[in-house]
Amino acid sequence: MTVGTKSVLFGAHAAYLHPFFLWAAWVRLYSIPWDPRLCAAFFLHDIGYFGKPNMDGPEGETHVELGARILGRLFGPRWAEFSLRHSRYWAKKHGCEVSQLCAADKLAFAMTPWWLYLPMTRATGELAEYMALSQERQAGDHAFTAAERELLASGHPRSWLRGLQSYTRRWVEQHKDRCLAVDEVGTRPALAASAL
Repeated sequence: MTVGTKSVLFGAHAAYLHPFFLWAAWVRLYSIPWDPRLCAAFFLHDIGYFGKPNMDGPEGETHVELGARILGRLFGPRWAEFSLRHSRYWAKKHGCEVSQLCAADKLAFAMTPWWLYLPMTRATGELAEYMALSQERQAGDHAFTAAERELLASGHPRSWLRGLQSYTRRWVEQHKDRCLAVDEVGTRPALAASAL
């Protein structure tokens, strides 16, 4: 079983858990999501991890495509693009702004308690990949505070998670109002990739 499949079944993107944290994050950021299409997006946006051999490698980065295709068939092209834009990587690669789904998705991660997140990601193999990747990404990246860098470099999963969740909360707070609502997708000009 691939790490992506394990993630969707019982890891960081568990289909029975992550959408509920995402719903709570959306409420905190934007209000109660009365539109059932939003709830569908909460459940489908990460479904593309299923079958992927990695989370943030070349295959894992394409995880946005399956959920977007499904949402597009169900609700139209704006919903597909809204889902695609939940990935900062995808948005940067395509020179466009992220959607509100991105900010809520990131906050959902930051809201997940360590005692739930760490055992799930250890069991799937995600934790080792995420910790190694964060070491790579923070080199030369000035977005992290000194305290966050220290936590990320600690080698201790709980400290690492605390550092990454701190950075993520700050990122969400700084970007939540710049993220596109579904009715804005395709109507605003693209941002420079460096702004993402």
